[in-house]
Amino acid sequence: MEFDKKIYEGIFIERPNRFNAKVLLNGEELTVHVPNTGRCREILKEGTKIFLREELNPTRKTKYDLIAAMKGDMLINIDSQIPNKVVNEALLNRKIDTLHKYSKINREKTYGKSRFDFKLSTEDEKENYFLEVKGVTLEDNGHCMFPDAPTERGARHILELIEAKKEGYGAGILFLVQLDNVETFSPNDERDPEFGRALRLARENGVDIMVYNCKVDKNMIEINKKIDIIL
Repeated sequence: MEFDKKIYEGIFIERPNRFNAKVLLNGEELTVHVPNTGRCREILKEGTKIFLREELNPTRKTKYDLIAAMKGDMLINIDSQIPNKVVNEALLNRKIDTLHKYSKINREKTYGKSRFDFKLSTEDEKENYFLEVKGVTLEDNGHCMFPDAPTERGARHILELIEAKKEGYGAGILFLVQLDNVETFSPNDERDPEFGRALRLARENGVDIMVYNCKVDKNMIEINKKIDIIL
């Protein structure tokens, strides 16, 4: 998908809280919104080149969103709203092998106490599939991990997927790595052991676990290819 808003290059200064950052844009220090409540400490470091998306909504307190940053020579998209849009585009274009047969795509559907990102159905609606999407930005020497901070909600979603699978639905979780040039993925057991345990339990119960990296540019992002999962 290509971004339909103007993108500007700046320099990261600091992140005083989860929602905002201070950046330098054309020599001026500005406060911008960070559309990712994760820590992103390995990415957002003082002096890092970052990319801002212009937002022209007059009711906003900030004019820009910080959507991407350089880590060495890698460009990482950190916008937490992007993964669902990228996966939706991939589903429409039949780019996800496991899910080819599902032609009907519905967003934000509830099962149990969880609201999953997608409910997919075959044309005759005899087969239904719940899909949860997680954006991944944490990378170390070509290996990526999720989450970068504890997420009780994430583990709960996985357990609900297991229940959906037991009741006869298709169920899967797709980790979308928001960068290229990574080869492997694993749950981040050090930062959230409960999530890792839930993910391994999901695999044992037949829940699909998929990991794709992305082609990323300052003006676009799209799903690329599967990478290996280490559980």
